[in-house]
Amino acid sequence: MAFAADTYSLVADIGGTNTRVALAEGPRVLTDTIKRYSNAEFPGLEAVLRRYLDDTGDIDFAGACAAVAGPVHDGCASMTNLDWTLDRETLARATRAENVALLNDLQAQGHALDHIAPENIAEVVINHDRNPRAAELVVGVGTGFNCCPVFRTDTGRYVPPSEAGHINLPIRTEADLRLCGFVETAHGFPSIEDVLSGRGLERVYAWLGEEAGDPRPASATQIMAGMIDDSDPRAAQAVEVFVRLLGTVVGNLALIHLPFGGIYLIGGVARAMQPYLGRFGFEQALRDKGRFSQFMGNFGVSIVEDDYAALTGCACHLDGLA
Repeated sequence: MAFAADTYSLVADIGGTNTRVALAEGPRVLTDTIKRYSNAEFPGLEAVLRRYLDDTGDIDFAGACAAVAGPVHDGCASMTNLDWTLDRETLARATRAENVALLNDLQAQGHALDHIAPENIAEVVINHDRNPRAAELVVGVGTGFNCCPVFRTDTGRYVPPSEAGHINLPIRTEADLRLCGFVETAHGFPSIEDVLSGRGLERVYAWLGEEAGDPRPASATQIMAGMIDDSDPRAAQAVEVFVRLLGTVVGNLALIHLPFGGIYLIGGVARAMQPYLGRFGFEQALRDKGRFSQFMGNFGVSIVEDDYAALTGCACHLDGLA
C-alpha cells in the first residue's frame, strides 16, 4: 500500500489489554488501516509501532498521537493497568514525526464527540433541553474507570485530563460501607475503579458471596452470562449494585462539571450494562440528590458504541494542532 509523504498521521489507542493503531487523514481515521495488537506480545509501544509499520509500509508522517489508559504529565504517560511507560520522545522516534502528542484515553474520547456518527450514540437518560454549546462529560467504564470534561471555547475545544477513578467510593448505606471495607483490601483504599470496572464487578460479586456466607469467584464474563440467561441470581444482584453505584457516581460527577451538553458513557463494561440501566434504577440513582434532585434533570446521558472513537479523537487533536 502506497501513501503520500506528510499527508497522513499515525494514531494509536493503548488500552490495558490491546493497542489499536491506524492512519488518519486530517480528523478522519482510515478504518481500513486499523490494526489491533495484543499488548502481552510486546515489551512496549515502540515495538508495537514498529510491527505496524512493518505491516503497513514505511511512511513519512505529518504527526503522531497516542491515547493512553493512564495519567499523562509533562509528555510522559504511565499505564494504570499495564507495565509500560511512554513519552513523546518514544513516539517521535518510532514514527519519525515531528508533531507528536500523548493524551489520556478519555481526553481522546472527548475530542471525538463531534465526530461520532448518530447511529453510534444511544440515549439512556433523555434531556430534550440539551445545550450543544455547553460543557459535556465523558465517563469511561471498562478495564478501569475515569471521566473527562469537554469545554467548548472561542479558540476551540478544551479537554482537560483527570484520574477520577481513584477517588473514594460514595457511601450512603450500611451495605455501601461493608462493600468499601471489602474492596479496600485490594489496594488499601476503596476507590471508584475498585467497583465500577470489569474487575470491580467481580469484586462486587465476591462481596455478595461473603455476605451470603457462600464465597465463590466468577469472572466478569461469567457474571454477565449468568445475567443474560437468568441462571445466576447473584449475578443479577451484582449488576444491580453496580448500576446503582454507577448512577450515584455519574450524578456526583455531573454536579462537579455541570455538563448541560450531555454525559457520554464509553467502554465495554458501560455497553454491557446498557440493557440493565433502566431495570436497576440508574436514572433514579443519578437523580437522588435531595433538594437538587429536580436539577439533575438537566443532564442527559448517552452510551457511545463506537469502538474507534479514541482513534478519531487522536486524529482530531492532531488536526487542531496543525
